[in-house]
Amino acid sequence: MPAIPLRRLLAAVLLVVASAVQAQEKFSFLTNWYAEAEHGGFYQALATGLYKKAGLDVTIRMGGPQVNGLQLLAAGQVDCFMGYDVQTMKAREQGVRAVTVAAAFQKEPIVLIGHPGVLRSMADLKGRTLLISADAHTNYWPWLRATYGLSDSQLRPYTFNIQPFLADKNIVQQGFATSEPWAIEKEARIKPSVLLLADHGWPSYSMTVVCMEDTLARKPKAVAAFVRASMQGWKDYLQGDSRAADALIRKDNPNMPDELLAHGRKMVLDNGMVLGGDAAKLGVGTITDERMKKTYEMLVATKLIDPAKVELRKTYTTEFVKDLKILP
Repeated sequence: MPAIPLRRLLAAVLLVVASAVQAQEKFSFLTNWYAEAEHGGFYQALATGLYKKAGLDVTIRMGGPQVNGLQLLAAGQVDCFMGYDVQTMKAREQGVRAVTVAAAFQKEPIVLIGHPGVLRSMADLKGRTLLISADAHTNYWPWLRATYGLSDSQLRPYTFNIQPFLADKNIVQQGFATSEPWAIEKEARIKPSVLLLADHGWPSYSMTVVCMEDTLARKPKAVAAFVRASMQGWKDYLQGDSRAADALIRKDNPNMPDELLAHGRKMVLDNGMVLGGDAAKLGVGTITDERMKKTYEMLVATKLIDPAKVELRKTYTTEFVKDLKILP
């Protein structure tokens, strides 16, 4: 057999490489905050090449306090973004045709935090000053107030500063299981009492993958590939070697301490936020009709959405997660 000329061989190699590059479809994903452990699975998929293997050239963009993710999504600036089902359902009422396609977190990491021995159960909230954010008033507070017999008179603004809490032992403040309790313990050398709302009836999914209807129609294969790679990334991040993902998180967010990153990952794992609940049986990223119905009915009952304007079945789809079966 005659030898293949070197120029022809190089040309063939370059053609293969070019084809591979062309096969990588660009896909952008916007997170809900600065890079942190709560985004670990997505960074894991990027760092370890899961997206690339799925045929995607993924860009992860950080959110933050000045970033309106829904607005950017609706404007077509990103393919999908990290949201939560309460937000998506409320957006539908405003005419934003957003759809939840996967839920990385089976439990939303919102917690209520009290001083040691002060907050033993939800019953201990009565009569105490509660520091909550402005967003909470149209999110979990109406549910919390109705479920546990609380009053608006108990509320004071939470300004994302732990000093008021540290100054008054009778104050209970909101936070995230992955961050504020750690900050309080580090600064005050006390181990606060922490109640995870998801363990006390709060039904919302969190760290969801949300896309516009037209994106699902135009590029369903890309969305499916992104969801599959992302949820595999979450399993690997929590049950495997997270160092590559952590390095990318620190690159995007240099202010993230290694200790907090490790703590956040541990809290996500220990509380079964990703691998627990329905995910333990149905796979990482799963969403169910039952859970979505429960959240929808809660929003209707607390008058946070008008059922005449929001059709439940249009706010989510199980099409992209029903056959994943990425089991812990």
